Amino acid sequence: MKVGISSPIVALSGNRPAWEEHAGVPELVKVARAADRLGFDFMTCPDHVAVPQGVPQRERFYDPLATFSFLAGQTERLRFLPYVLVLPLYHPLELAKRYGTLDFLSGGRLIFGLGVGSVPAEFDMLGKPFEDRGARADDALRALRASLSTRVASYEGPYYSFKDVVVDPHAVQARVPLWVGGHTGRALRRAVTLADGWAPAPQSFHGPSPEKMREMLDSVELPSDFSVVFTPGHRVDALKAPHRVTELLETAAAAGGTHINLTVKHESLAHYLEQLEAFAELAFPA
Repeated sequence: MKVGISSPIVALSGNRPAWEEHAGVPELVKVARAADRLGFDFMTCPDHVAVPQGVPQRERFYDPLATFSFLAGQTERLRFLPYVLVLPLYHPLELAKRYGTLDFLSGGRLIFGLGVGSVPAEFDMLGKPFEDRGARADDALRALRASLSTRVASYEGPYYSFKDVVVDPHAVQARVPLWVGGHTGRALRRAVTLADGWAPAPQSFHGPSPEKMREMLDSVELPSDFSVVFTPGHRVDALKAPHRVTELLETAAAAGGTHINLTVKHESLAHYLEQLEAFAELAFPA
């Protein structure tokens, strides 16, 4: 079971601890270096270009490309997961070039988390159509696969078309993992047919319970080497209740997860880092 961390600081969404509001680059670097050293698989960063003031999700969202490009230079093996990038807001060639360059510069450490989006006001502000975002995202996934890991790319689809365009530099991974976000059956089917993994929303954001996740996965035929991200529905205290770490790993596996997206919430950066250390000792035995 691989375990990544839902990055603190980069988004003040949900019920985040107070210390994160005043934290910045030095604290984020400490978290990234600790995750890298301890053996965690990835860090996340959400994607919102601009949100209306006063939205329930709060208002701080670091840009994933800029954030990951910076952190790639501070780490050695940690992978980077936009969770999730709102695919219909961009042209696939934009993403192939920009995130392909990130993969190139980081030595192949990109996992591409992609979703269709759910905030109509954001689409309106950016002049993007909202109603057909699902069909547009499907076409974008195909176009992205055709252009992400190759120097000369061609694609012909209902929304996007290009022929013999040069994308240089491009991703160094021969097949960058594409993980589709969303918690609906349609999102899962999109992931199975067009991508390499499914990264549903956390349970706190209407994502599936372990039982529901297992039920949904059993309803489709999964490709080989298909990745599934499991996000716990409650906080695990690896210091005070270490047995809960084993329970979490077992629950994730039973639900069909191949990766855990771990959220650690504590009252200070020091306690946060202590929790990462304790979790790693239990989950990644030498």
